[in-house]
Amino acid sequence: MITIYSEDHRLQNGKFELIDGQLMPPFECPQRAENVLARVGEVGLGEVRGPDDFGLDPVRRVHAPEFVAFLRTAHDEWKAAHGDTDALPLNWPCRGFRQKLPDSIDGRLGYYSFDAGTPITAGTWTAITSSANVALTGAKLLKESGDHAVFSLCRPPGHHAARDLYAGYCFFNNVAVAAEWHRDQGAGKVAILDVDYHHGNGTQMIFYDRADVLFVSLHGHPAQEYPFFLGFEDETGDGDGDGFNANYPMRWGTGWDDYGHALDRGITRIAEYGPDVLLVSLGVDTFKKDPISHFKLESEDYLEIGRRIAGLGLPTQFVMEGGYAIDDIGVNTVNVLIGFEAAGC
Repeated sequence: MITIYSEDHRLQNGKFELIDGQLMPPFECPQRAENVLARVGEVGLGEVRGPDDFGLDPVRRVHAPEFVAFLRTAHDEWKAAHGDTDALPLNWPCRGFRQKLPDSIDGRLGYYSFDAGTPITAGTWTAITSSANVALTGAKLLKESGDHAVFSLCRPPGHHAARDLYAGYCFFNNVAVAAEWHRDQGAGKVAILDVDYHHGNGTQMIFYDRADVLFVSLHGHPAQEYPFFLGFEDETGDGDGDGFNANYPMRWGTGWDDYGHALDRGITRIAEYGPDVLLVSLGVDTFKKDPISHFKLESEDYLEIGRRIAGLGLPTQFVMEGGYAIDDIGVNTVNVLIGFEAAGC
């Protein structure tokens, strides 16, 4: 299996995020991708190559052009106003507030985000455009090479980013950009399976009214877990997309038995849909030692996740999302890929 990777991810290296009432070093850090890459090499998964440059047009197919323009200049504007520090918002529009775009950088940070845990740094723009290119290169290779699977080692991750919102360490929605590219290149139907611990709210929001992209998500229950306000079972799509969004929320403490049952339900839904290509938002923060999550999966369980996904027999693109148990992220991520390959898809 080919892995796509870019060293530009290191340029997203925030100093602080607001968590538990404190400014702390972000859990989403460069070492995450480095450890996954090291494990790819240790097991001999396959070739590692860099991304091609697709420009911004594929990103604008998913994200509002004004949002893309904001991210390009946000840190420069912040630096001019406040100095060379990480840019974090301090207030947001909410119930009863008018949704008008402010002039000041402080106001626009709040307008375009929904948390204070996603710092914009001097290197953010380069890192996020590179991450989108990692996803797009994987999509192109999957279509053109005839291989059954490819791994886009994206960082920063993407599944919390909506059309004009960033948060949850995510700026551009890499898996959505890749899914839209597959559609533009002729795939009739695309399915996205999100196995990250946190609900892929951004991906859901982008495709919620569409029938050509099925979104299936397994995640911590939004009554208990970030992003809190989306991810319930009754969110099944809107308009043309009614019936093409499937959420499987689970409570804190979920272990393999319940998780595996939910995974089977999600896979069955994908099989019934009959997509031409499958994209997997691959997060491994479901691991029992993850510092910001509350599921109880073991490292061996990720092999089985890969095997079950392979059972669909579909061309499959894995796109890296979350996972914050740094010492174990490489083993857990690559176990999914090994399990997939071992199933002989």
